[in-house]
Amino acid sequence: MMKKPALRIGRAYRFYRREIRRERLFQRLVSLGLPVAGSIHPRVWEAFGAVLTGARATGGYGADLKGWEVKSAVEGGSFEYQYHRNGGLAKLEEDAIIEHLFVSYSRDYRTVTVRVVHGKDLSDHFKSWRTAYLANYARTEQGGIVEGGEPRQRFRKSIPFGAIGMRGRIVMQIQDGKLVALEDLEGQAPANAPTPKPRLARIRRRQTQRGNR
Repeated sequence: MMKKPALRIGRAYRFYRREIRRERLFQRLVSLGLPVAGSIHPRVWEAFGAVLTGARATGGYGADLKGWEVKSAVEGGSFEYQYHRNGGLAKLEEDAIIEHLFVSYSRDYRTVTVRVVHGKDLSDHFKSWRTAYLANYARTEQGGIVEGGEPRQRFRKSIPFGAIGMRGRIVMQIQDGKLVALEDLEGQAPANAPTPKPRLARIRRRQTQRGNR
């Protein structure tokens, strides 16, 4: 059995500090009476996931990254999946066998929690969605057209935050803009995710010790 690659938490945290915690932008938004929440595009979170996992984008319709699907939502929010008319069934099958990275963030982006769930642990969702997907596009499993209403071009479904909170393993957490030490995350759900590098925890401990001197 192949060992899962270590997650690159240090690099992901630096990406967060540089590309997500954009203080000058947030201050400007507030000065204009605009909300900070929603100012970071989902594509930026996909890039965050790429930095964290070391995986690259697939470049076509399918998983966001090679072997990974990346979902982001405000804290407590559900995670939306979309399946297009062409290729949706193949993506449903792929989603059942790849890793899923779920990012929950506060409205000011000062708190971020990253969880990982394997597709097999979400298979109940994907199986039920398959039937609804076929009905949406008025097709039988054999590909025949069924008379009925006009299908939507995109089939959307969501997994509630509670399901991810129960099934996911927290692999990275940022609180008040600061990275939480890895040892504080141990034992927080199923151990079915890639293992973060322990070196970062040692770095954080040294930083704390220096600050206390």
